[in-house]
Amino acid sequence: MIVLSVGMPRAGSGWHYNLINDLMKTTGCADARDIRKRYRLEHILTEANCNIGVLSIKRLGMLALPAMLNTFVIKAHTGPTRTSRLLSTLGLLRITYIYRDPRDAMFSAYDFGQQALAKGHPNAFSHLSDFGKSMNFIMQHVRIWEKWMNEKNVLVARYEDLLMNYDDEITKLTEFLKLDRSSPEVKKVIEGYRPDAAESQKGASSYKGRIGRFRSASTEEQKAILKEKLGTYLVRMEYDA
Repeated sequence: MIVLSVGMPRAGSGWHYNLINDLMKTTGCADARDIRKRYRLEHILTEANCNIGVLSIKRLGMLALPAMLNTFVIKAHTGPTRTSRLLSTLGLLRITYIYRDPRDAMFSAYDFGQQALAKGHPNAFSHLSDFGKSMNFIMQHVRIWEKWMNEKNVLVARYEDLLMNYDDEITKLTEFLKLDRSSPEVKKVIEGYRPDAAESQKGASSYKGRIGRFRSASTEEQKAILKEKLGTYLVRMEYDA
């Protein structure tokens, strides 16, 4: 079986992925990084967190054999497909999705990309060179959010809830993953990923994002544009416009 950890970019998706991966490893599941190497899937599962990219029949099909022999966790930022929907219905794919206030995610992506560019190491966000490009980028991922909200059998979490109500969100997550929260191994992982855990913990940088930082990072004109473009979505996401 494959556990798919999907997330809006800059929404704690790395934190969420590593949390899920380490929780699943307490049951004896394989680490996707080992699966990637063993089955020579470096071109399918990329980056540190084994990002599959598009959930195409070809890409998911190449994971079929290892998934029949192992359970492992992979990551994505893309939307659902017929293939992912079919595998989920068959019980071969268990999916979680995390999102964040898109305004905060947008400014975080812009800052992260420009900082990397200034250091001479551009990343996937470095092309977001201005407000307009950043706005278009986050609107793409808001539409992906909308698609996931219409899917069945997906555990949805908000970054802010995981940050502020960690224990409640962990209860939902462990129940969804069918894990024994009383297990010493599971407890150890849960404690290690608390928002106030040591910064050396994997995924720690993912929960440093300040809630509502867009308010100080944007101009009044930009706030008006954000409200116009995102207003109806923010209501459905349960954020104040």
